Amino acid sequence: MAMTDQEMLKGLGEIVDEVAGVPADQVTPDKSFVDDLDIDSLSMVEIAVAAQDKFGVEIPDDQLKNLKTVQDVLDYLRGAGVSA
Repeated sequence: MAMTDQEMLKGLGEIVDEVAGVPADQVTPDKSFVDDLDIDSLSMVEIAVAAQDKFGVEIPDDQLKNLKTVQDVLDYLRGAGVSA
């Protein structure tokens, strides 16, 4: 599934809004999930599961702890072959 970074960011923003109630326009690459968006570990698991469904990639539990910022997730998705 080829997507631009902007499409991935939009999709991730929609997921974060749905799971954690954080407005999608606040989900920007420079934001930390915990410090800036106030997302707890349980919500991060829900976000990861939704991202796996939406983007068709596997995010192993041992990788999840490394995804601290929105940019980390975008980089992971790109590395998993989601981007164009």
